[in-house]
Amino acid sequence: MYYENSHSLPSLSYIKIPTGITLFPADILLTPKEWAVCNLNVTRWTSIARGGHFTAIEEPELLAQDIRAFYKPFRAKNKY
Repeated sequence: MYYENSHSLPSLSYIKIPTGITLFPADILLTPKEWAVCNLNVTRWTSIARGGHFTAIEEPELLAQDIRAFYKPFRAKNKY
């Protein structure tokens, strides 16, 4: 599946939507920062000390903290 996706899907253009990336050291595939900043509007890049591919189960609090931190600036801008 991974081979087919990387060799059959059309190329993507730059994605302007704000993107947060959280890396966990034991994950299966780590996104190269050079690729991410060239293709995505990376507004938050975080490397976490623990966790892996199933981070939501392994380190739920660390993941939740990073998700909250990513969305906090958006909540502040959109207060009624």
